[in-house]
Amino acid sequence: MHNAAGNATLSVRWSRASVASHQDDDRIRPQTILVQARQGRSRAIHNRPTAEAATNRGTAASLFEPFTLGRATLSNRIAMAPMTRGYASNGVPGENVAEYYRRRAQGGVGLIITEGTWIAHPAASNEASIPDFHGEALRGWRRVVEAVHEAGGRIMPQLWHVGLIHKKPPEHRRVGETPAQSHHIGPSGISGGVGVPLFDATAPMSLADVDSVIEAFAAAARAAMDLGFDGVALHGAHGYIIDQFLWHATNRRTDRYGGSHRDRATFAAEIVAEIRRRTAPDFPIILRYSQWKLHDYDARLAENPMELEALLAPIAEAGVDLIDCSQRRFWEPTFAGSDLNLAGWTKRLTGKPTMTVGSVGLDRDFMSSLFDRDKSAGTTDLVRLVAMFERGDFDLVGVGRALIVDPEWTRKVKEDRMDELLPYDSRALEALI
Repeated sequence: MHNAAGNATLSVRWSRASVASHQDDDRIRPQTILVQARQGRSRAIHNRPTAEAATNRGTAASLFEPFTLGRATLSNRIAMAPMTRGYASNGVPGENVAEYYRRRAQGGVGLIITEGTWIAHPAASNEASIPDFHGEALRGWRRVVEAVHEAGGRIMPQLWHVGLIHKKPPEHRRVGETPAQSHHIGPSGISGGVGVPLFDATAPMSLADVDSVIEAFAAAARAAMDLGFDGVALHGAHGYIIDQFLWHATNRRTDRYGGSHRDRATFAAEIVAEIRRRTAPDFPIILRYSQWKLHDYDARLAENPMELEALLAPIAEAGVDLIDCSQRRFWEPTFAGSDLNLAGWTKRLTGKPTMTVGSVGLDRDFMSSLFDRDKSAGTTDLVRLVAMFERGDFDLVGVGRALIVDPEWTRKVKEDRMDELLPYDSRALEALI
């Protein structure tokens, strides 16, 4: 273990050196990407099972094949997506949280990714009811791990730092509006949020700030491994701090952390590399990313496959094991001229396993129904999802709201009890079902 402050600083610099070795050449190989994407690989995909084939079978049996991710063997391909619940008392998850996750493990979920948890950095959090992942909270998380493992499940915490964001929760959340405070930080000092356009809020992060955030992520990951978690997941999506570095609109830096697509990925890559150094070679690391932001559904990190490859390559090279690709609707294509979604393109461009997520099993996207009591979401079949999975577009399927309302969702799908699936209603947020 490397817990001393001096070792931590050296390790960040070491990680930077390893990542920087790939930064000098930001050239893209359009021949490789476009030829493979439009010709050879696309032909291979079209030869795989179709939606009609999945319909004829009438089951989602292929989603229940085991999957190995580093040291973790998952019983199936269904993952509980990270979803903020906000039931931690003083930042500590209690027995109610442990039982909440236990019920999903008993219901057959292959991998549980917890709600976002605050890493030990003074600017990480902006809501008191969300659990910490440091200090007293770790004892509560140990009980959560034990509960899930007793039920035969696998679980990873999602590690979270909000960065510089103006949070305006929807009407039915139990918290108020929280503008970014003076101690919050972002790559270029640019803030914004739901209904709040981007604006210059404060000074850009210093290199010392960058070091401290990387250290906090790595320390949390080490704590997760010591507690017996099956890996860690990093929240790099939806406009939070890692995403703020990835997105050109919030990253205007002129040093090695800003500029090209590849340079904007340096921060994320260094976090992954430092976690890898501080944990173990086979300890699974998942990173979530998205094109869209909570405050800008039309935002894009990449306009084409070449830009996306440049953005993701440093993260893949740093040692991430699986990339969680967040979309509001999983079936939507990412680029014109191809029906591949974000997970499909990510897997093709990086060679890494991916997870798709976004309205799985429901007929409304989550931002239009998550909190609104007047807009529930009905159930849908999984034909399109299974067809995309069986042709190799992604390896895991993230399920969100459907698992909030129904801990038995996975078992029902496995047993082909589709008529028993429950519609989503935001009133399910009022308790840990």
